[in-house]
Amino acid sequence: MTDTPQLGLERRFDAPRARGWRTWTDPALLHRWYGPGCETTIHSFDLRPGGTWRNEMTMRGMRDLSVMTFQDVVAEERLVFVQSSADAEWAAIANPMMPDWPQQVLTTVTFADEGDKTLLTLVWEPFEATPAETAAFAEMVGKMGGGWQGGFAIIDEILAELQAV
Repeated sequence: MTDTPQLGLERRFDAPRARGWRTWTDPALLHRWYGPGCETTIHSFDLRPGGTWRNEMTMRGMRDLSVMTFQDVVAEERLVFVQSSADAEWAAIANPMMPDWPQQVLTTVTFADEGDKTLLTLVWEPFEATPAETAAFAEMVGKMGGGWQGGFAIIDEILAELQAV
């Protein structure tokens, strides 16, 4: 058991695991659902341990850059990455909109077969955080699922499109 606050979500998708994995690892699909309600641009995507994903989201005139560094990649089973806000040179910085937000957030996504469906489990938690950053995350944890759920709803649409092809 850990004292680190976590956001944990599960979602069943009506698609085989390989197709669910693709929505997370194919930049042509990923940009469609990651950051629902935003325009998402993936500047680079190097899917391997130590590789990075450089992401830009724009909404209502605001621009948010983030860099994710992959810690673990097991095809069709698990993605683990550390996410940070980034400056224009893609260096990790404190979140400009929430200064006490953790500078690094660890994301663990697992994919499991459930017959011909996929069970996705996501765990989001502060990583190497200060006490103030951990407290800020804990304060917001109950409000953070909506964005992920909005993205998951778009994944449902993408999976239906892929099924039709």
